[in-house]
Amino acid sequence: MNRTGSATAVPPERHSWLKRLHMPHTLVVVFALVILVLALSWVVPSGQYQRMNVQTSAGVRSVTVAGTYQQVPKVYLGPQMVLMAPIKGFLDGALLICFLLMIGGSFAIFQETGAVEFGIRRLTASITRRPYLEGMIIPALMVVFSLGGSVFGMAEETIPFVIIFIPLARSLGYDSIVGASIPFLGAAAGFAAAFFNPFTVGIAQSISGVPLYSGLVYRLITWVVGTAVIIAYVMRYARKVKRNPEISLVLDIDREREAVQPHSGGDVGWDARHVATLTLFVVSMVLLVVGVLKWQWYIDQIAMLFFGMGIVLGFAGGMGPSRVAKTFVTGAKDMVGVVFIVACARALLVIAQDAKIMDTILYGTSRLLSALPRGVIAQLMFLIQCVINFFIHSGTAQAALTMPVMAPLADLTGITRQTAVYAYQLCEFINPILPTSAVTMGVLGAAKIPWDRWARWFFPLMLILVVLSFLLLIPPVLFFQWE
Repeated sequence: MNRTGSATAVPPERHSWLKRLHMPHTLVVVFALVILVLALSWVVPSGQYQRMNVQTSAGVRSVTVAGTYQQVPKVYLGPQMVLMAPIKGFLDGALLICFLLMIGGSFAIFQETGAVEFGIRRLTASITRRPYLEGMIIPALMVVFSLGGSVFGMAEETIPFVIIFIPLARSLGYDSIVGASIPFLGAAAGFAAAFFNPFTVGIAQSISGVPLYSGLVYRLITWVVGTAVIIAYVMRYARKVKRNPEISLVLDIDREREAVQPHSGGDVGWDARHVATLTLFVVSMVLLVVGVLKWQWYIDQIAMLFFGMGIVLGFAGGMGPSRVAKTFVTGAKDMVGVVFIVACARALLVIAQDAKIMDTILYGTSRLLSALPRGVIAQLMFLIQCVINFFIHSGTAQAALTMPVMAPLADLTGITRQTAVYAYQLCEFINPILPTSAVTMGVLGAAKIPWDRWARWFFPLMLILVVLSFLLLIPPVLFFQWE
């Protein structure tokens, strides 16, 4: 299986039904969605809301004006958009694509130094000598990543960590799914159940006219509950895999990893180069956190950091300039499949915007909500946000698009604007399963896990999180006036 998410053959004795199910390449799935959205654009009326610039805590934002929707002359996109939209998707997602190539190349250099393998072996040996620590590794690390997701919107930044935690998980007797879940689902839990995230909660509250970072206590409760549920799910699976590795959904993939890069036994000490390389890596990660929190770095600055980190780590690890360059190119090349998937995922939004059907879809769903009983409004808002999240994965963009309509709609239906913001926020729980999410596909590409296997593993958790979201939306509607 390669970084594009193509499926690796599953042994027939484990999943015989899969012999009848020929799952297409992930790129085929996403490209089929591009065709579907283009066909949808031919039948859905074109329309738009008026926009206006408003001052928010994040700066000036262009937002829709509620009550201003009107149909416009139908915009028909020709069949050539099937090919043009992914190209526009490349341009629209250029920054993220650059980010993916930078981290692919940089972490290839980091792994080539050998410091990762030595560090994992030393950590594993330390845990082996202290068995009581092993049970704390998954929850402790996932809480750290959840805090990152909740406090500063950690999302794309988890992709490089996946490459680090998969070997660690395998060395402890788990599989690649566990290794990818520690950073990815940890941050996803914090992002969806955020109590502070300025890119979701802060912007949505500001646009909705809700006091900034109000409702903190209930959001803290949500963060604790949501993070605990996801950690419990991952730990339950990890324990089952450790007891019986044959049940792993990625057993064949991990065996291939072992054949390519086997783990040698024994506790080997570090030499000076390994110490220097690992120290510089830790310094880079600290700089990443400081840059995001203090200097408001975005992914262009983060990509710059990783680019520089790769070069420095290569030289610290004893690699010459030509070897550094060759390794960087090889690592970046491994991300090309993910880049194409990101471009096609962006193409969905390009078509919806160019055909002017996104506002029409939003308008129709808002009319439906206003005719329903108050008790189910919040849950339906959540479901609508989940659908929109399929197309728009930027929390900031989704808030700018939906909250100017959802906030006044909350006034009309008898729920608070705070609850409407909360319903929007919780929809991020479904993001880890969406094949249109650049972050999800980037993580799976880096982890070399096919999307169909990940979806089969994550789907029960998604249902649990949807039910949890429904339950968490009940108290603000029925039991207290959440302002």
